[in-house]
Amino acid sequence: MTDALRPMAKQRLYEQVLERLRQYVAEGGLRAGDRLPPERDLAQRLGVSRASVKQAIVVLEVQGLVEARHGGGTYLVRDSLDTEPVERMVERRRRLPDVLEAREALETKLAELAAERRSEEDLDAMRSALAHMAEEIEAGGHGVEGDRLFHAAVTAAAHSGLLAEFMRSITEQIAESRTESLRQPGRPSRSLSQHQAILDAIAAQQPRQAATAMRRHVRTVAKVRLLDWEPEES
Repeated sequence: MTDALRPMAKQRLYEQVLERLRQYVAEGGLRAGDRLPPERDLAQRLGVSRASVKQAIVVLEVQGLVEARHGGGTYLVRDSLDTEPVERMVERRRRLPDVLEAREALETKLAELAAERRSEEDLDAMRSALAHMAEEIEAGGHGVEGDRLFHAAVTAAAHSGLLAEFMRSITEQIAESRTESLRQPGRPSRSLSQHQAILDAIAAQQPRQAATAMRRHVRTVAKVRLLDWEPEES
């Protein structure tokens, strides 16, 4: 039987607030660094409770679109509020812990093996990846491509066909966790430093230190606002 006539989902009030805020930013020509009106003012102008406005602001924070400064207001991080559908966020929040658990198990072992088996060519690939990531960050980006290249280089340096296949099987989920992590405030530069520590251990052929450095890094990746977010039902 078709489910085309299933009951329609009722849009949450804070989702309506999100849409109004998106329109406000677009029509007002606001840009990154501009401040949104205080929550109290937004609630009055939109005719909703402050709780609904606060829920909407939290969703924007989780998506890395705004920065709420303690006692200092809420500021745009980008030039628009093109928000991701809340249901997609809920689904990503559901699967992210499993992805991070798999990453820790696989990538810790890969770093250990890389320290034992890496070639000079492997090390060059890792250094090139970190240089690329540094350039991305310097240009104001999050360093996503450099991050991808570095972890791919570590995987290659382990010279384990089966583990590499396991990594390829969760490529999309890893990319999702990477993006989620690197849009956390201050995270790109911290990740770059952690990558350097991993590379140093691999270059020095110290398997235990390489595994420890990778485990520390992946656990940092796991610290994202999305996992602290409690989706509201109404």
